[in-house]
Amino acid sequence: MMIQRRSRTLAVACLLTATVTLAAAGCAKSETSSNAGGDSSQGAQEAKSPDSSSGSGCSLKTYGAPKLDLKNAVVGFSQSEKEANPFRIAETRSIKDEAKKIGVKKLLTTNAQSQLSKQISDIQDMLSQGAQFLIVAPLNSDGLEPALKAAAAKKVPVLTIDRTVNSAACKDYVAFLGSDFVEQGKRAADAMIKATDGKGKVAILLGASGNTVTTDRTKGFVDQVKAKAPGLEIVAQQTGEFARDKGQQVMEQLIQSKPDITAVYAENDEMGLGAITALKAAGKKPGKDIKIVSIDGTRNAVQALVNGEYNAVIESNPRFGPLAFATAQKFYAGEVIPQNVIITDREYDEANAKESLGGAY
Repeated sequence: MMIQRRSRTLAVACLLTATVTLAAAGCAKSETSSNAGGDSSQGAQEAKSPDSSSGSGCSLKTYGAPKLDLKNAVVGFSQSEKEANPFRIAETRSIKDEAKKIGVKKLLTTNAQSQLSKQISDIQDMLSQGAQFLIVAPLNSDGLEPALKAAAAKKVPVLTIDRTVNSAACKDYVAFLGSDFVEQGKRAADAMIKATDGKGKVAILLGASGNTVTTDRTKGFVDQVKAKAPGLEIVAQQTGEFARDKGQQVMEQLIQSKPDITAVYAENDEMGLGAITALKAAGKKPGKDIKIVSIDGTRNAVQALVNGEYNAVIESNPRFGPLAFATAQKFYAGEVIPQNVIITDREYDEANAKESLGGAY
């Protein structure tokens, strides 16, 4: 009887333990999922002063589109890449949240899964479903012409966000909303110069090829290092495709081929976080033995900064929803929209990382 009671007690205890464990795991998963994109109400984008925007501008009249009340409209959003990183998660969430907030009648959302052909067909499908205004996060700067021309043929305005397109403003699209990527590269270089005292050997983890983000962030960094820190030698430039696993693989290779590297500039946080994993596995101390600076402002990267495993993060704010819809409303009100609406981006360093963590995405 005593053995049976003890067995029953043990079984109950095990059941409770398992329940608690599952609950904790469920909470952890939920927290990771919900925090991956951050709080879309925090850190909203702000456009720089009109003087810092560029281009002749575009109005509803010059674009030739019909007047529209967004609250009674069908709006389409084309996401370019699978939502496997915090930037894309936060970007999509921000668009959805703001559409709901202002009362958009219907929001169509698609994801191209990093395939240009799919993004073209996604946009064409949304047009066939009656989309009257489009917000597009281009996969590449080139290649979207068939989709943009299909929208123009139906007099459907297109607002591009986060990546520019090599097409005609106020003809193929209304305007671009996003960061100054060259400036981001320069600021990353300044942060790296500060972290290294302008000396050492740095490797660049390049983003994906074929878009202006990679080109501009590289140019800004390289030019600034050459101008301000001739003692900081760029010894490697290799693509990590903006992906954490690829960034880790490239870093593992660089540890072997360039063992004297003292710093890493990653053109997005995911590659930088992958580099941390590779460096730790090699017995090195990221943030100390190897200085790391990256661009984006994800919560994981800012946390690494708090932990002393990073040296600086230049923000690239993905919360486009409020600014995108505000720009659309101004456009339909007859205002002239600059060709490039450039946003302000913060910077995280060892001094402000802990207190700023809540605003990261």
